[in-house]
Amino acid sequence: MDEMKNTKHVDNEQMKNENTEVEGMENHDELLLTKDGLEKLESELHHLKTVKRKEIADRIKEAISYGDITDNAEYEDAKNEQAFIEGRIITLEKMLRRARLLEKSAEDDHHIVLGSTVKLRDLDLDREEEYTLVSTAEADPAEKKISNESPVGKALMGRTIGDQVDVKVPAGTLKYKIEAVD
Repeated sequence: MDEMKNTKHVDNEQMKNENTEVEGMENHDELLLTKDGLEKLESELHHLKTVKRKEIADRIKEAISYGDITDNAEYEDAKNEQAFIEGRIITLEKMLRRARLLEKSAEDDHHIVLGSTVKLRDLDLDREEEYTLVSTAEADPAEKKISNESPVGKALMGRTIGDQVDVKVPAGTLKYKIEAVD
């Protein structure tokens, strides 16, 4: 898609050299994304512009055909949805302009960086968990994608296989051992 052509590419080594803290990247108005995250945002934007806009325009046109729009609930509903969709399009376009594609370098094979999939052993519950570290914009706990700014994400960044990590959370301290990094 066209947006990807304008996206800056960076590997994790460049990110470390430019900024020692991942959170600092947000201060430069850059939005770090994995390839999947970038494609998901581009796909959503394309869908909103090509499908949803047309659907809403058709709904507005149909509602206007009913006559007086001052007391027309269908018209009001369609206009509200149109405003929401246009707002989301603007948000996505801004995000994509700030997007910086993060590519893992060969040196990142065993260290946890943005985009890493990590297998952890919960030492208290003796169970295995797997997460992918992503930017805040991509985070989706239901898909086991956690933000690098979350307590667990912050604790894992830069760590390697075999490390034990203690994560302070409101409910106490979680203890993990890193078993694998992809």
